[in-house]
Amino acid sequence: MNMDYDLFMQEILKTARAEIEAAGYEQLRTPEAVEEAFARPGTTLVMVNSVCGCAGGIARPAATQCVHYDKRPDHLVTVFAGQDKDATAAARYHFGEDHLPSSPSFVLLKDGQVVAEVGRYEIEGHDPMSVVTNLQANFEEYCEEL
Repeated sequence: MNMDYDLFMQEILKTARAEIEAAGYEQLRTPEAVEEAFARPGTTLVMVNSVCGCAGGIARPAATQCVHYDKRPDHLVTVFAGQDKDATAAARYHFGEDHLPSSPSFVLLKDGQVVAEVGRYEIEGHDPMSVVTNLQANFEEYCEEL
């Protein structure tokens, strides 16, 4: 069997993007889209997506489930590390010098300022529900009831 690697990867990317969009996240594919989204008032959850196993098996399921909570961010957005490189770099620039670039990860912004992060080290090796619990604790502290 001869499989075209590029076609295989494009199918994985298509699935990963569709999964996060179906969960209600807006894809930010350009630096301009990042600037616009990060300028919005209120709270914004940024999911830094990737094609790794912990993104597909833990982070994206957690991203889908965490929003089923009384308090949640006003905006849900995502950048795709390794794919939309300029958009990801723009997002990481806003996260600040203290931010350790990792994917997958989550960053919660309030009025454009970082207030909480869930890094890869808090995702990889954990189950999706522990990530959901971590994210919802941040929502409890920084988000309003919708």
